[in-house]
Amino acid sequence: MPQMRVTEGSITSRVLANLQRNVARSGNIQEQLSSGKQLNRPSDSPTGTLTSMQLRGEARVNEQYARNADDGLGWLGTVDNTLTTSLTQLNRVRELGIQSQNGASSPESRQALAVEVDNIRGALIGLANTTYVGRPVFGGTTTGPAAYDSAGNYLGDNGQVTRTVGSNAQVRVGETGPSIFGTGATQLFSVLSDISAAIRSGSSSAVQAGMDQLNVSDGVIKSTLADVGARYNRVSQSKDTAQNRMDTLKNQVSDIEDIDLPKTIMDMQLQQTAYQSALAATAKVLQPSLLDYLR
Repeated sequence: MPQMRVTEGSITSRVLANLQRNVARSGNIQEQLSSGKQLNRPSDSPTGTLTSMQLRGEARVNEQYARNADDGLGWLGTVDNTLTTSLTQLNRVRELGIQSQNGASSPESRQALAVEVDNIRGALIGLANTTYVGRPVFGGTTTGPAAYDSAGNYLGDNGQVTRTVGSNAQVRVGETGPSIFGTGATQLFSVLSDISAAIRSGSSSAVQAGMDQLNVSDGVIKSTLADVGARYNRVSQSKDTAQNRMDTLKNQVSDIEDIDLPKTIMDMQLQQTAYQSALAATAKVLQPSLLDYLR
């Protein structure tokens, strides 16, 4: 079998090719050091790029879950504060009703008590129109500015405002006025009007009937508060879960994309040392001859 002839030209070509590869490797490491990333283009690692894209997509989904949870907590917190204030107002109406049943109360004092009940009724209608980011929290899915008009008539709908806070996890964050404040003759605002009229008339039995119905409304609000608190905790836990998942995904993306700085610096130093050694060895192998100067 004939042997391949090794010429000065072939040696030079191979040496130059090896040096070029060495320079290219140094350039790649230098690029990684400059960007802080080991993936600067898909060709650097197709598999790593695909995995990184999938992880980033999942991180964006969880980021949206966290934003939804934040919005849901705002809705539920507003509902909770409003209903708590409403209970305080109802307690005051109960006190006024008891005062009116005092046999020594005069028509003037009963009139003053009734006026205060009327004012509380107006305040409660205002509370029922509480909004969050411009939408009434007791108006269902209505886009209108209020859930009730000044007379206590419901203006909203029966739609449910929900927020998606996790995979297949939707939580109701809004309320509908009728489910809390009632409807018809048993509506809280109608009951307050009846109590006011009963106080003015001095009818203890009518006042007591109104107070009994007021206790029913009080119980509904307390029950709703408990439910709102449970939903608030669920949304808060979902938010924590989404944020923890985002942190985990970011770390996984960093493991794929980011360089190990100490290791990369060492690789750069080793590559430079290897390049200098290759240059020194090449200089000894390819010694210039007289013919090189005569060309």
